[in-house]
Amino acid sequence: MTTFFLTSTTTSPSPPCLLQRRRFSPTPHLQASLMQRIGVFSLNCRSRRSLMCAINQDGLTDTLRTADPDEAKDEGNKVELEALLQKSSCANEAWSQFSKRVSGEWDGFGADFSNEGKAIELPESVVPEAYREWEVKVFDWQSQCPTLAEPEDNILVYKNILLLPTVGCEADAATRYRVDERQVGGANNGASAFAYQSSGSYVALWQKEDELLELEYCLISPQDPESRVRTIQLLRVSDNMKMALQSIKVFREQWYGPFRNGDQLGGCSIRDSAFASTAPMAASQVAGIWHGSKAVATFTSPNSGIFQEVLEGNIQKQNCVRDACNEILLPKQLWCSFKQSKDGETHSEVGWLLDHGQAITSSCLFSSTAKLKEISLALETKGLEEDV
Repeated sequence: MTTFFLTSTTTSPSPPCLLQRRRFSPTPHLQASLMQRIGVFSLNCRSRRSLMCAINQDGLTDTLRTADPDEAKDEGNKVELEALLQKSSCANEAWSQFSKRVSGEWDGFGADFSNEGKAIELPESVVPEAYREWEVKVFDWQSQCPTLAEPEDNILVYKNILLLPTVGCEADAATRYRVDERQVGGANNGASAFAYQSSGSYVALWQKEDELLELEYCLISPQDPESRVRTIQLLRVSDNMKMALQSIKVFREQWYGPFRNGDQLGGCSIRDSAFASTAPMAASQVAGIWHGSKAVATFTSPNSGIFQEVLEGNIQKQNCVRDACNEILLPKQLWCSFKQSKDGETHSEVGWLLDHGQAITSSCLFSSTAKLKEISLALETKGLEEDV
């Protein structure tokens, strides 16, 4: 079992984390809330009209961009408006950095695992005859994930491309087996929830069918921004709203170059290899007490939408005790978990063990009715045995 202890909350300046923006027309309730907030400032009629116009067209970001702190007659109101403008600028900068770091051609290998972490063989129909003759088991897909985040429009598009296995290095002969296109934001948005970090990491929730959800975690290594892992949990929601983990997908990917919409394959130059059949991480590496800070995005408000901005006040320090017996151990220093608490809430987590006892983790919390409550990202350090 994984146990969390929140020890403190800080509002001191923090590194960019989980900063998200909404880019949709606000609801009437949100418009009223914004105008109530803007009404605090003693602005002239011309500025009020421009502010209201900005709200109706593009929401809070353009509203703040239009406002002029020098027109606030009260000094306290001027300070508050300047703070709002600064937060808006921070959100813009976070998305710009995210766009730069997540966009490009990501090539690598992907594999399917059972809900217990056992690697699943590829369908026999896609395995080359040469492998079948020699009774060689194949577990990994070679994969591509061309990704583009629009820096101005807050839209993320990407393709999950699976390539048929080949014998030897036959990159030029690679054939696409399946292409799954995804979009976050904009008119063709398909995500139910999305949280991103300026580093390029993100978490997305996708509704696949009435009873099936995909929970996608993308973690970029803080030690190597051209290396990332995507762990996808397939979840089933029963009629009584109980959630269960069905299977796991893992993609280990390297940044190969700028975005080309998948027109060029890394092929033999890919800086990685098949991994599904390699040994899982040792239980002792994840068991114990972990210290760190996490950034939390909450989705409990009726006006939360799929994007949110996580403010500095949502940076939380925590201690976390993990029991490896309840963790799903995967190859390449990866693990994940999916468990329910006594009050019916469901907690999902993925982790990637880095060097020197550090790990990058991400988690989601669902209510007893299978509604997403929060998403978090954290950088943790494993404590000493005597700390347990």
